[in-house]
Amino acid sequence: MRDAGLNFAISAAGGVAQLARKVGIAQTSLSNWNRVPAERVIAVEAATGVSRSLLRPDLYCELQVADPAIDALDAARAQEYALLANLLSSSPSRALLEQLARLQGDPTPLGCAHGVLAQAASVAADVEREYFDLFVGLGRGELLPYASYYLTGFLNERPLSRLRHDLGVLGIERVENNFEAEDHAATLCEVMASLAAARFPVSPGAQRAFFEKHVSSWMGRLFADMEKADSAEFYRAVGTLGRVFLDIESEAFTFAT
Repeated sequence: MRDAGLNFAISAAGGVAQLARKVGIAQTSLSNWNRVPAERVIAVEAATGVSRSLLRPDLYCELQVADPAIDALDAARAQEYALLANLLSSSPSRALLEQLARLQGDPTPLGCAHGVLAQAASVAADVEREYFDLFVGLGRGELLPYASYYLTGFLNERPLSRLRHDLGVLGIERVENNFEAEDHAATLCEVMASLAAARFPVSPGAQRAFFEKHVSSWMGRLFADMEKADSAEFYRAVGTLGRVFLDIESEAFTFAT
């Protein structure tokens, strides 16, 4: 499964073939990437405009939005969504866990969630196995992180078709050779990170509508389930972060009207 940073780069380039051409490698080679290799980060950043800290947050400590004109609050929102997308798309590397363990908490709800995540990262053991048990499993994982499942009880239902329509309206196309359904929580967090970072020209109202229709309508329940899942140890803290952050987003969108 491709991680969030690589999916950002592919979307920004216009597809796998276009990204391969921009960085001067064979399309078949790039198709085998699960994430941007360390030695290719700078070239991909230059070719796509996606910052190195979004491409490989495990290597570059501070997540920054590439466009300095983006409001600081929106930059912070994009950072949170990008982090959640990264953690939901695959198990974190040891380098990323070390980075997360250095997060500093504060007395705010989000700061407390960061502190909980830092503590969980500092003692995390077999996170790869934990991710497998939670989201993959033998047949299926303990949790199914898809909008269709949470909204209807089944996969690939109407919520997915509605999402595909709305992504098309926003000008967001399915990444070539990506076989994961678009209503996966990681993909939706990627989209929200891109909207917060103004990578797609949408109004604040359109961003709120997308959030309420495709994210807040179900993802809070996923994060709450993650907090109490039998297979969750490190990911219990990820669930807390996601739940708290979505609560803040919902409140902020309400006040913005």
